[in-house]
Amino acid sequence: MSEGSVFAVHRASAYSSSDQARIQKRTVVVLIASQAAGGFGLVATYIVSALLAKDITGSATLATIAASCLSIGAAAVAVPMSKLMNRHGRRVGLRFGYLVGAGGSTLAVLGAILLSYPLLCLGVFGAGAGSAANLATRYAASDLAPEHRRASTISMIVWATTFGSTAGSVVSGFASDVGRTIGLPDKTGSYVFAAFMFLVAAAIVELFLRPDPLVVANEVSESLNGARGRSAALPTPTARDALALIWQKPQARLAVLAMVVSQVTMVGVMALTPLHMDAGGQSQNAIGFMMGFHILGMYLFSPVIGQLTDRIGNYPMLYIAGGLCTWGAWWAAVTPPTGAVGVFMGNFLIGLGWCFGVIAASSLLVTLYPIHQRVAVQGVGDFAMIGSGALAGLTSGALYATFEYRGVNYANALFGVALIVATFLTFTGVRRVTRRPQPAATVGGG
Repeated sequence: MSEGSVFAVHRASAYSSSDQARIQKRTVVVLIASQAAGGFGLVATYIVSALLAKDITGSATLATIAASCLSIGAAAVAVPMSKLMNRHGRRVGLRFGYLVGAGGSTLAVLGAILLSYPLLCLGVFGAGAGSAANLATRYAASDLAPEHRRASTISMIVWATTFGSTAGSVVSGFASDVGRTIGLPDKTGSYVFAAFMFLVAAAIVELFLRPDPLVVANEVSESLNGARGRSAALPTPTARDALALIWQKPQARLAVLAMVVSQVTMVGVMALTPLHMDAGGQSQNAIGFMMGFHILGMYLFSPVIGQLTDRIGNYPMLYIAGGLCTWGAWWAAVTPPTGAVGVFMGNFLIGLGWCFGVIAASSLLVTLYPIHQRVAVQGVGDFAMIGSGALAGLTSGALYATFEYRGVNYANALFGVALIVATFLTFTGVRRVTRRPQPAATVGGG
């Protein structure tokens, strides 16, 4: 039976619990597969962007700007992609992101062949759409997840990135070798691999993400609204409305701040570490292995973190996220360019802090809003997270030239401290409000 016929039959009633459980199980499996493929494309692109841009321009500042175009492109696509999802479902939005990512990676190959820095940046910008799609899959998995399992479900999708991202980082040097054998410039083979894997991710989503989890979740919500005597046609908020919704809730503000801090710290350290290691004479393979170690921190332990989040709550996880970001940035800061342990462990801890922060913050954001508001809020939250990371990447080159690797990472450590303070203030404020005695109802209604 086709998706359309299923919806036609069940339009007036909610899906049964067994239907939802079956669709959710299939959704998670499909998204794990697409996330693994997309993660490969994302990391294969990221690793070589700064190095290739430096080869073309000879400038560390321009190199970090090129790498930051990946985040800029992801931020630019986040809100339009959420609009597509609101109108047509998760599948259409994710497919759009992955296809634009594949096109951008192909354009970056052309930029490398022509030694055109602007064309390279434009290609990396387009590849960023694949990054936005990868991030959005965590929310797609939560659409039909039971409330007590949302963090665990999100963490499974984050965990799936381990396979593709680790493979992408490890084979980066091999991909460059393959590219050279077919006549492409050095490092360009990684973009070819990235374009192919983004296409694979798009095909997985298009062929197998059926029925669409967001469409089903909306069907369930509309049936419940009708059963309760409400209008089923609930309006979806615009980006401006979503921003206002976030601002109205201190927990939502904390969730977005946690994602911003996690992303800024992660990008701020990771964008400069390849240049730091390159200055110490370390090879591209060593840089690739460092990136793989960093990615293990970001993704490998996410199922455990998701389970802990569901069990003990979001706030303890956000405290840990802030602590790990602070520790990792400090450790990387005190490591010389020729050192391995400090940059490996510092980037690993920052990746782990990112994982704690993103899973707990995403879970918190999902629980605060009904389904008709959720996608727009998620899009604005991801825009804030990715856009702040892009800003960190854009400014990192200039900051590196002025304050060196150590000074920039000391500043990154302060962001982790800020998250700890913000979590404490929000938690105590919310607890104070919930414990405040409610005024007694006046007899007679007057």
